[in-house]
Amino acid sequence: MINGINGFTVFSLVLLVFVVVTVANGVRIIPQGEEWIVQRLGKYCTTLLPGLRFIIPYVDIISYKVTTKDIILDVQEQEVITRDNAVIVVNAISFIKVTDPVKAVYGVEDYAEAIRNMIMTTLRSIVGDMELDEALSSRDMIKARLKAGVADEALDWGLTVKSVEIQDIKPSASMQRAMELQASAERERKAMVTRAEGDKQSMILSAEGRLESAKRDAVAQVTLAEASSQAIRKVNAAFGDNELPMLYLLGEKYITSLSKIAESENAKLVLLPADLQSTLRGLFQQVNKTGQA
Repeated sequence: MINGINGFTVFSLVLLVFVVVTVANGVRIIPQGEEWIVQRLGKYCTTLLPGLRFIIPYVDIISYKVTTKDIILDVQEQEVITRDNAVIVVNAISFIKVTDPVKAVYGVEDYAEAIRNMIMTTLRSIVGDMELDEALSSRDMIKARLKAGVADEALDWGLTVKSVEIQDIKPSASMQRAMELQASAERERKAMVTRAEGDKQSMILSAEGRLESAKRDAVAQVTLAEASSQAIRKVNAAFGDNELPMLYLLGEKYITSLSKIAESENAKLVLLPADLQSTLRGLFQQVNKTGQA
């Protein structure tokens, strides 16, 4: 009797456990922001939406749990060669959303990795058709073309590409060094051109200054010569044939000049002509000829 009771108790416990497990397998609570894919005997059966849902225990299984929230995909940094053979480094970030869980899980092995590789490939293609300067200054255009390039393929996988942002686009380390050297050479070239232009302008101004000075010296000499000639003519007209005043003036100038010579530190000996009157008369005749000329 006791053995029969113990056997019934064990059977009841086993039956209770089986019922609990069966009910647990048949009842599912799907959280908000997820959709679960149900397979029946290995084939797609239905999609469970958020809330309390029921499936057939031991026949239906939850094969995939798909999030319907926005997914952030970080596209890894990669080197891209532009059309002018410059190497730049580009990385991006994408925001996608699963709109059809069935296509997302059955259309591609790993939809997140597939979109990431699609963005990387498309990005290389877009940047590869640009030159370096264009690629560095056309971030918005690259972003628009990139989104359009992956959007159609993403729809086939049940995905919507909401946005693609270019995080960074810059020359590679070696290209940056080359650009710095080029910029330094360009600055040096401009500095040399500026110095050359300055030297040229300085030489032009100096030459113009010398030319103007020579012109003014020539004018001064002509003016001085004309003044001297006019003075001689006036003196000659004033004295006429009387040469004594002229001899007096010339003698005075002559003696003054000799005095200055005698006062010089280098002068050791001063010789005076024996016939000073004849000498002055000769000077007067020479001045008279000059004045008449």
